[in-house]
Amino acid sequence: MNTNFSDDFEVKGKFSIKKTSTKYEGKLTKEEGIQILIQEKEKLRELQERLYADGSQSLLVVLQAMDAAGKDSMIEHVFGGVNPQGCNVTSFKTPSSKEYSHDFLWRHYLALPQKGMIGIFNRSHYESVLVCKVHPEYNLSEKTWKSVKDFDNQFWENRYESIRNFEKHLAQNGTKIIKIFLNVSKDEQKKRLLDRIKEDDKNWKFSSADLPERALFDKYMECYETAINETSKDEAPWYVLPADNKWFARLAAIQIIIETLEKMDLKYPELSEKDRLGLQEAKKQLESE
Repeated sequence: MNTNFSDDFEVKGKFSIKKTSTKYEGKLTKEEGIQILIQEKEKLRELQERLYADGSQSLLVVLQAMDAAGKDSMIEHVFGGVNPQGCNVTSFKTPSSKEYSHDFLWRHYLALPQKGMIGIFNRSHYESVLVCKVHPEYNLSEKTWKSVKDFDNQFWENRYESIRNFEKHLAQNGTKIIKIFLNVSKDEQKKRLLDRIKEDDKNWKFSSADLPERALFDKYMECYETAINETSKDEAPWYVLPADNKWFARLAAIQIIIETLEKMDLKYPELSEKDRLGLQEAKKQLESE
């Protein structure tokens, strides 16, 4: 049985969201998957330490999904074992007035991981071609545009081009990018939203804004499909994970991250001969105390 899924979900060629399953349909059981995840978390912890020590590259993990698809819990379960000093999570909400006064990528530049770090974007620069495409009037807050009529096909093509250039620039300057779309079905989303209402300890997760956005589910799927097709490149690939089974999405995600880090050829710094001699001298002094 194949228990490594890191190559199974990368978008290569034309992507169709209607032809992509939201469920895991293999033979691995949930219990087996959870045990493998525990083992993989130890690998990730060691690789994150090596990334930090190497200090020549960074990793950016972009998470995108509909409400209740499992972004927050994925961050908790996948990255729960890494050193907090080597990992930053940024959750992008509605831009502030200051952020609107800059170009749409500005706030994302500020949140990028420095070399040696893992950065996680919980939602990201893709909101500008997702929620802002579903609700084009939001773009008027940038004050550059006068009317929603300005948001024609050329406008969106310019946005995709800006994103492609942004990610290419990052890749050329030492940041490896992984983009993950948690593909949850409309039925599963309904179930999880109802759980948030029925279970007292989940009430805080429910927002009255969830239902109007859910009504636009199909429109969002169209926007995701277009964005993924426009921006999945070798230097910044998209991975579409079946997210109806949270345990499986987490396992696939951590394996993708691990394989990406392994390909970065990270190394612990090597000491010079002078430094090695210094270590031996320090050892002698400490042992003679």
